Amino acid sequence: MMPASVSRSLHQTMVCLTATAMLGALFLAGCSSSNEATPAPVVTVQTAPVVQATLQQWVDAEGVLYPLRQAIITPKVSAPIERFLVNRGDRVHKGQLLAVLENQDLRATALENRGLYQQAQATYQTETQSNLPQQLTQAQQDTDAARQNLEAQQRIYSSRQNLFRQGAIARRDVEQAAVTLAQARSQYEIARKHLESLQAIGQSAQKQAAAGQLTAAQARYQGAKAQLGYTEVRSPLNGVVTDRPLYPGQQAGAGTPLMTVMDISQVVARIHIAPDQAALLHIGDQATLVAPEGNTVPAHVQLISPAVDPNSTTIEVWVQAANPKGELRPGTSVRVRILARAVPNALVIPSTAVLAGPDGGAYVMRAGSDGQAHQVNVETGLKGSGVNGENDTQILKGLQAGDQVITVGGYGLPDGTKIKIASSAPDSGAAQEGATNKS
Repeated sequence: MMPASVSRSLHQTMVCLTATAMLGALFLAGCSSSNEATPAPVVTVQTAPVVQATLQQWVDAEGVLYPLRQAIITPKVSAPIERFLVNRGDRVHKGQLLAVLENQDLRATALENRGLYQQAQATYQTETQSNLPQQLTQAQQDTDAARQNLEAQQRIYSSRQNLFRQGAIARRDVEQAAVTLAQARSQYEIARKHLESLQAIGQSAQKQAAAGQLTAAQARYQGAKAQLGYTEVRSPLNGVVTDRPLYPGQQAGAGTPLMTVMDISQVVARIHIAPDQAALLHIGDQATLVAPEGNTVPAHVQLISPAVDPNSTTIEVWVQAANPKGELRPGTSVRVRILARAVPNALVIPSTAVLAGPDGGAYVMRAGSDGQAHQVNVETGLKGSGVNGENDTQILKGLQAGDQVITVGGYGLPDGTKIKIASSAPDSGAAQEGATNKS
């Protein structure tokens, strides 16, 4: 038998060897597990194809409806209202009598001035068709006498010439007759010119005086008649009576609104947009009005203000729409959509697939056929509505039709990451897994 001390020593040695063997085995096992390759993570994403379609850019804004034309009718004279011929809501046509103001005094004034005008007309006719004044009559008589004397001297001269040719009288008698004839002709010319001068001056003055009186009388009559006409209030346009604040018997003051007539067959939505958006628009661009009830009405751009509102730094735009049934009521708030541009055959992807790079450029994560995500730098164009809804982006460079781009799950995804394409939005677990893998 072994001594007890030797047995204890051998037992301690065996324990140490066993512990050493176990530590070695654990070390080897740890080294073996660290050398094995870790499997690459797979990220679940959603994709969309690059398609070729028409991309439209819209300008959206809220606006208020106004009638295309309206008239706030105010009388030009101050008088009590005698009667109204229309009520609020009545349709009226241009020139229709709407109201009458009391006008007995103005009617009398117009009648008086009409009589004075007729009197001035009669005076004008009398003055222009009456005989010449005495001076003109005397000048006419002098002219007639000078003409008769000239004719008599002409006959005497002709007679003496015949007698001289026959040898019955001397040449001296013929020459005397010639001198007398010349004097008679000169007297006639003087009388004739004097008469014409008096006729021109006298008749012109008479006509001017009579014409002035006639014009003044006519002006007074027309003014009185106009004042009388102002008491009959007529519609300046076709439309609907939308306001009538006064009642018969009340005093209608000059310049005080009597009623309002609106032409609502055409309405205008006035919107205010930023200058960069207004720069995209043109007169005649197609638009759509969306009423609060949800119904849409086709419209077009009628006016683009050339100036910026200094208070709001916006530009006012008018969008006109037909309203034959009167369903669009002035004063209503509507949504306005204006088609600014349309690009046919554009390469289109959802805007959610476009990511901003650190250098300020844009890139997308393309889902490759190798099951990995690849970063592709792209050049973008127009943003608007296309096949994917209201938020699509045009791709000018970097992609081609048929490529698949990641729309959900691509942000922060490293190039070359393995991906799994989901047909619908990932559930919360998958989303959490993707977030964990990306971290």
